[in-house]
Amino acid sequence: MHEIDFDLAAVYVSDAQYNRNIFFDTTPQAIRLYLLYNHWGFQILVYAFILVDLALAIFEDPAVVPLPIWVTSVIELVCLAAFTARLVHYAKVIPRERFWKDPKNICIFAIILLSLVDMIIYGALKASGFYAVRWSRVLRPLLLVNITEGRQLRRAFRSIRNALPQILYVFLLFMFSVLMFSLMALKLFGKRGLKTIEGRPYFTNYLEIVFDLYVLVTTANSPDIMMPAYNFSVYFAVFFITYILINTYIFMSVFLAVVYNNYKKYLKEEVRKLVRAKRHKMVRAFGVLQERKGEEEPVVSQACWNQLVRLVQPDISNAHRELLWSVSDDNNKGCIGKVAFVQLADLLNIQVIMMKSRPHPLKTWLPSLYLSSPSRLVCRMVQHKAFMYTYDLIILVNAVFIGLDEEDPLIANVEWAFLVLYLLEILLKLYSFEPRAFFSRHQFWNCDLSLILDIVFILRILRLIRVVDNIKRLGVVPYIFQVVYYIFAMVGMELFKGKIRFFEANSTDPDKAFCGNALLKNSVFAKHNYCKNNFNNIVSSFILLLELTVVNQWHDILFKAWENTDIKMFFVLFHIVVVIIIINIFIAFVLEAFFVEYTVDQSNLQSSLEKKIEELELGVKQEKLDGNLVDAMETNDNDMGNSESTKEKPALMFKIACKSKL
Repeated sequence: MHEIDFDLAAVYVSDAQYNRNIFFDTTPQAIRLYLLYNHWGFQILVYAFILVDLALAIFEDPAVVPLPIWVTSVIELVCLAAFTARLVHYAKVIPRERFWKDPKNICIFAIILLSLVDMIIYGALKASGFYAVRWSRVLRPLLLVNITEGRQLRRAFRSIRNALPQILYVFLLFMFSVLMFSLMALKLFGKRGLKTIEGRPYFTNYLEIVFDLYVLVTTANSPDIMMPAYNFSVYFAVFFITYILINTYIFMSVFLAVVYNNYKKYLKEEVRKLVRAKRHKMVRAFGVLQERKGEEEPVVSQACWNQLVRLVQPDISNAHRELLWSVSDDNNKGCIGKVAFVQLADLLNIQVIMMKSRPHPLKTWLPSLYLSSPSRLVCRMVQHKAFMYTYDLIILVNAVFIGLDEEDPLIANVEWAFLVLYLLEILLKLYSFEPRAFFSRHQFWNCDLSLILDIVFILRILRLIRVVDNIKRLGVVPYIFQVVYYIFAMVGMELFKGKIRFFEANSTDPDKAFCGNALLKNSVFAKHNYCKNNFNNIVSSFILLLELTVVNQWHDILFKAWENTDIKMFFVLFHIVVVIIIINIFIAFVLEAFFVEYTVDQSNLQSSLEKKIEELELGVKQEKLDGNLVDAMETNDNDMGNSESTKEKPALMFKIACKSKL
C-alpha cells in the first residue's frame, strides 16, 4: 500500500467526517493541494480576510472613523487578492469543467471582478470631484455565503429560497386582505371628517391607509390608529378587531406554519443528501485500502485502519483508537468489511470523554480516615441528588436576596450566611469527588464571590433545559442576520445618509429641534429625540435595523422622517425579509431542535460504543459526572493498560459525551 493511497483514503474519510461534498482530482499533486486547502490555518485566514473586508464599512464614507480612500482601497485590494488566491487554489484541486459549473465559484469570481470595477470607477469619480456610489459593497457578505466553508450558511439560504414560493402564495393572500380592509376603511371613515391625534385627515388617502393597516399587523401603532374611529362610534371597533384577528393572529401564524413545514421538509432532503455523500466517500476510501484474502469479500486490515485514523485525526490517543477498533471489529478477526469501515466517520464524530483515574489525595495520605464508615456516609450524601437539589434551592433563595436592599444589615448577614453555605458545599464536594471530576464541574475561580452565586444559579437552571445542547446548531442564524443586515445597511446608507443628523446635548444649533430635517418639525420622531436612528454610518445603521426587527414604534422611529411612499417601501421590504421570513426560519430552527431533543434516541452506533465500553469495564459511572458535556480530556498514557482483571479502577476510563446529537 503506497503512502499516496493512505492520503487519498484519509481525504475521503475527512470529507465524510466534516460533510464536505467536493469532487476533487485524485492525482498526487491535487491530493496534496486539497489537504493544504482544507488546513484549518487557511480556513481561519479566509474568514479573517472576509471580516476585514466587511469591517471596511466602518472606515468608508459614511464612516464611523474616516480614513483616506487610498487606505481603504489598498486594504480591499489585499482582501480581493487573498480571495483570488483561494479561488485559484480551489481551481487547482477540482477538474476545470466542474469548477466553472459550480455557481458559488462563478459568484465569488463575479464579486471580485465587480468590486474591482466599482473601486476603479469610484476612485476616479472622487478624484474628479463628482458624486459617486460604492454599489459593490452590498456584495461583500455574499462571500461569506459562497466560500467553500460556508456550507451550513448555504443550506440555510437554500431552505429560505425553497420556502419562498409557498410563502409568496400566503403573502399575496395576506396583502389582498390588507388591500380589501384598506378599501373598506376608506369607505367607512374617509368622508366622516375625522382627524388623527396630530390633526391630520383620518383615512382619506388609500395608500396611507394601506401603510397604516400594514403597520397595525405588527401592533406597533395599536391602539392609536383605531382611536379616532372608536371615539366616533364604539361599533367601528369591530372593524379593527376583525382585521387584527384575521391578519395579525391568523396570517402571521400561517406564515410560521408554512416556513416551518417547508424548512422541515427540505431539512430532511438535505440530511438524505449528506448521508448519501458521506457513504459514497467512505465506500471510495474502502476501495482504496481494501485487500482480498482468497475468494472472501474485501476487507481492511487493522494496520491499515490504524494508519488511516492517525492521518485523519492525528491527536487521537492510542487508547481511544483501540476502543474505536474494538467497536468496528466486534468479532476480533483482525480486519473489517465494508459495512464496519463505512461507520468510521460517524465513530470519529462521537465525542468521548477519556479520563485517567486518580485516587483521592486523602485516600493516599489518610486511608483509614477516608475509608471509614462516617467518611463513606458523607461521600454518599454529597453525591446524592437530594444534596444537589438542596443547594439549588439555597441558590434560588439567595438570588432573591441579592436583588434586595444590601444596606439592610439583616439582608447583608443573610447573604454572608449563604456564602458560607456555598463554601461548605465546595469543601464537601472537594472531599467527596475525585479532583478531576470536581474541577470539570467548577470553573468559577478568580471571580467576585457574590457573582459566583449568580453564575451557579444560572448554570443550574440551564442544565435543566437539555434542548440548549441542540440549539447550538443555531450558530448559523447570526450569519444569516449579518448577511441581510449588511446588505440593507449598505443600501440604506447610500439612500438616506445625512438626511437625519444627531446633535450633542450641549449643541446650540437651531436644527437640533428637528434633527436637521425640516420634515421632522413638531414630529414624534424629533420630540422623542430619535435623531440617532439614522443611516449615517454602519454602526447606527445596524442599531436602527435591529429596532426595525423588534418593530415596536417602527413607524414613529422611521417612517415619519420620510413622507415619500417609495422610500417607505425600503423599510417594508426589510420587515418582510427579516421579520416575516428570517425570524420565522429562526423559530423553525428552535422548534425542530426542541422536537428532536425529545423524540430522537441515540444512534445504534453510539449504543454499540457504550456497550463496548461497558464490556471492557472502562465506563465512568454516571453519578460521578452527571451532565458534563465537556471536550475530550487527553491523557499521557498511550496504551490500554494492563488487561488483567483487578478490583482497582482501570487507569483509563471512557464516557460518551452526549446522548443525542443532531
